[in-house]
Amino acid sequence: MSNNQFCWPVRVYYEDTDAGGVVYHSNYLNFMERARTEWLRDLGFEQTTVKDELGVIIVIHSLSIAFKSPAKFNDMLVVNCALIRAGHSSMDIMQTITRDGVLLIDAQVKAVFVNAENFKPVAIPQAIKQAIMPIND
Repeated sequence: MSNNQFCWPVRVYYEDTDAGGVVYHSNYLNFMERARTEWLRDLGFEQTTVKDELGVIIVIHSLSIAFKSPAKFNDMLVVNCALIRAGHSSMDIMQTITRDGVLLIDAQVKAVFVNAENFKPVAIPQAIKQAIMPIND
């Protein structure tokens, strides 16, 4: 996996499901959030450190999600993060959730870097931008 792509495995627990025994729709957002956090951690950036040392936090500006097929209790899923574009203060990420190679969720996420105190957009810190960009860029 390159720096601009990351996969995170997640198991579906009973607490993730609704009365029908399938993953409750908002829990997919939790799975995607965890994968983005683990992607940054894998690149060497703890979110607390990013806030405390770089003075920025990452917020979700917008997202579009398509529910293709349901996940169920005890399924083993893979959440993928793929950087589509990194701009001055934001990045567009494609996220998918699959089970045994079958696409369950397809989402586009826009994340924005903001000042931790006033929540105004700021440039992506250079160290993070270098870490997430493909090597050949």
